[in-house]
Amino acid sequence: MAEAAKIELFIKASDDGGSVGNCPFCQRLFMILWLKGINFTLTTVDMKRAPEVLKDLAPGSQPPFLLYNDEVRTDTNKIEEFLEETLAPPLYPKLCCRYKESNMAGDDIFHKFSAYVKNPNPGLNDLLERKFLKSLMKLDQYLLTPLPHELDQNPDIQTSTRCFLDGNELTLADCNLLPKLNIVKVVCRKYRGFEMPAELQGLTRYLEHAYRRDEFRHTCPNDAEILLAYHSVAKYLSR
Repeated sequence: MAEAAKIELFIKASDDGGSVGNCPFCQRLFMILWLKGINFTLTTVDMKRAPEVLKDLAPGSQPPFLLYNDEVRTDTNKIEEFLEETLAPPLYPKLCCRYKESNMAGDDIFHKFSAYVKNPNPGLNDLLERKFLKSLMKLDQYLLTPLPHELDQNPDIQTSTRCFLDGNELTLADCNLLPKLNIVKVVCRKYRGFEMPAELQGLTRYLEHAYRRDEFRHTCPNDAEILLAYHSVAKYLSR
């Protein structure tokens, strides 16, 4: 039997230096490794203290980065590809999507959210909120639309009942989108009093299923950590 790979994932530490920091890219890789079901070491890197580990392993890099059998990898997308190719069936689950559309679902939400919460001008708020809401509605529509395999099983199905973007299991697409949606939810509530609309039933169902999964819930930073990260960029609207 081949010796198991030695894997260490370095992620951004929280402000107190101890727990998980606010970084959707770090959480994305944390989720992938957890879903793969492989043993790995998680190391939080306190960016304020300019740790030696950064100078020695990945000079000039920001977390996340991966140490795989003493080889350092620093590009999030390439790390994802590497893990999917290396930790493959039959030993490890395949996490890539069967439908390419699933990879693109919700890809404009974070951009629209950023414009919305960083805007200090009350006169622009309604317009930016509508654009942001439209991006959420587009994701909701994707989640409600039956996928081909659902139609194969039931040609008469009108609305999808799947848990996640590509089916009933978490995929790479979810590992990319869910950390961002969690940030969106926390920051919009604080700075705009905006809650994810309950009438967006597909999105509501998606988040409910996600928060039930340890691989997502236990890799999320604390809400306070997210708000601290946005303290200097998100704007309250002046009255």
